[in-house]
Amino acid sequence: MNRVKNLFKSTTESGRAALSMYVTAGYPDLDASYSIIKAAIDAGVDIVELGIPYSDPLADGTTIQNASTAALSNGVTLQDCIDLAVLLRAASPNTPIVLMGYYNPFLQYGIQNLSKECGLAGVDGLIVPDLPPEESSILQDALNLHGLDLIYLLAPTSEPDRVEQVIKRTTSFIYCVSVSGVTGARSTIEADGLELVRQVKQSTQFPVALGFGISTASHVREASAVADAVIIGSAFVDKINNDLEADLPKVIATYVSELKQAL
Repeated sequence: MNRVKNLFKSTTESGRAALSMYVTAGYPDLDASYSIIKAAIDAGVDIVELGIPYSDPLADGTTIQNASTAALSNGVTLQDCIDLAVLLRAASPNTPIVLMGYYNPFLQYGIQNLSKECGLAGVDGLIVPDLPPEESSILQDALNLHGLDLIYLLAPTSEPDRVEQVIKRTTSFIYCVSVSGVTGARSTIEADGLELVRQVKQSTQFPVALGFGISTASHVREASAVADAVIIGSAFVDKINNDLEADLPKVIATYVSELKQAL
């Protein structure tokens, strides 16, 4: 079963965009990650992006950098993240789960082994911000063998040939970055990001998602008017940061409900 394809078929028929959440796996700890994500799914999150902690997350701003550092300090490994995906898949058979991480940990784990283990875990795909499409064939071929997708990113600064390459290679959905910069909640959505989504949608039949900087219900309303999915990351991590002693699953579920109403 292709969970991503089925999800976008359902959201299209419902006339709404999908809501995707990014969380750093293992932050504030692995048990909390599971509880938070499970609560978010129950509240209506459509896609889960599990962020793999890494010591040099060059595409990420301070919020996710700090969460990644904390998770690494807790001893969280790539294997722990895959095991977390197993638990989430058992609890939610139909929600797409994507691992988002940098290439070095994946390479060290072993591309063939990674693809096999992710397939067995019920992971649907990988997002690798520092892997350009022209260097992605080895990973993409390995993932394809196990029924996983490699999801590519495009930015407002992407040249036409890069856009064309990504469209040709896409088997799932395309991740458009709203800004030419790192992750992090922002006060507004850049017009360049919205225009990028519009342009890419004219050239592909695959769904197009928009992420980076989206944090409020008004952002979601604006982004979902043009994109097939809205991706929120740093804002979720900020919610966790704001009160680590709070009932975090309840906090996240309430936030998800607010965002869903804006789709």
